[in-house]
Amino acid sequence: MSMAQMPVCSICSKRTAAMSSISQRGNNPGRLHLASRRGPQSRRHIRPVVMVNGMLSVGDKLQDFPDYYRVLQKSTGGGVALSSLEKKKPVVLFFYPKAGTPGCTKEACKFRDEYGKFVDAEAEVFGISSDTPDANAAFAQKERLPFPLLTDQSDFLRKSFGIKADLFGMLKGRQTFVIDKNGKCVMSFNDQMGAEKHVDEALQVVKTLV
Repeated sequence: MSMAQMPVCSICSKRTAAMSSISQRGNNPGRLHLASRRGPQSRRHIRPVVMVNGMLSVGDKLQDFPDYYRVLQKSTGGGVALSSLEKKKPVVLFFYPKAGTPGCTKEACKFRDEYGKFVDAEAEVFGISSDTPDANAAFAQKERLPFPLLTDQSDFLRKSFGIKADLFGMLKGRQTFVIDKNGKCVMSFNDQMGAEKHVDEALQVVKTLV
C-alpha cells in the first residue's frame, strides 16, 4: 500500500487542525493590538490626580459662575455671597482641605500673622472649606484667626471653581484666588504641600492692587 493510500487517523487530523487554528489566532495582530490598547487605559485609572488651575482662571469674573449668589455661612455668624464682595475691595479666597489639620493650621496661622499687611492693602481674607460652621468657628477661635472662615456645604463652590483633589481624590485641593474689586480673578495659586506659600503669593498680588 502506498503512502497516499494509507488511511488518515481522524484523531490526528483533528489535532492538526486545532494546532493550525491556535497558531493562526496567536498571530492575529488585531488581538495583540487590542491587548496593547487595554494596558494604557487601565493604567490611567490608577494615576494620582495632579493639581492644576481650576476652572476659575486669571481674567475670569465671579459673576460668570453659577454659585455667584450662593450664601456661605461664616464662622463669625451670618452669611456672605460672592456677589456681595464685588466692587468693594480686593478679596483673597483660600480653599483649604480640613480645619485643624497640620497643613491647614499652618496656612491659616500664616494668614493670621500677615493679616495686618492685607488690611493695609485694603483686602479682605476668607478661608473656605466644607467643614461645618461650628467646626470652623472652633478652629478660628483656637488659632485666634481675625478673618471669617466660610462653609462651602457639599463643596458647591469648590466644584464650580474646578478645584481638583490630590492623592487619588482622597485629599481635597488647596488653592488660593485673589479677586480684584471689580470681581475679576487676578491670581490662582495651587500648592498642596507648601501651605504657607499661599500667603506670600496672595500678599504679593494684593499689594499691586492698592
